Amino acid sequence: MTETTDSRPSVLYVCVHNAGRSQMAAAYTHYLSGGAVEVRSAGSAPADEVNPAVLEALLEEGIDISAQTPKVLTTEAVQASDVVVTMGCGDACPIFPGKRYEDWALADPAGRGVEAVRPIRDEIRSRVSGMLRELGVEPVEG
Repeated sequence: MTETTDSRPSVLYVCVHNAGRSQMAAAYTHYLSGGAVEVRSAGSAPADEVNPAVLEALLEEGIDISAQTPKVLTTEAVQASDVVVTMGCGDACPIFPGKRYEDWALADPAGRGVEAVRPIRDEIRSRVSGMLRELGVEPVEG
């Protein structure tokens, strides 16, 4: 019998504009999991583009997300995810029974330069690594 559904764990990162924190978390999850985790990110009020300082901070780590665009949060994205990590989206994120929810209190990189974004980036990388281990995925170091 062929398995037709994706058996990888799935994580959804949500912040208001989907232009900074959630984009960094999604990029690190994809990168550090080596594709072993299905990743989504979205915002309750998406911006027009990803924060340029976030793009620069991730490029310093060898991660290029220049092709990413902020996406609107949908009920379907929440339902399709095993873990939902919110980053300051407040009550905009729908709650479904049986889902694992985490709220990461992180500084907002909006309007900040790359120097201010680096510590946020590094904290996100650390939190993503810890969550991957909790999901049974050993992070790829590099």
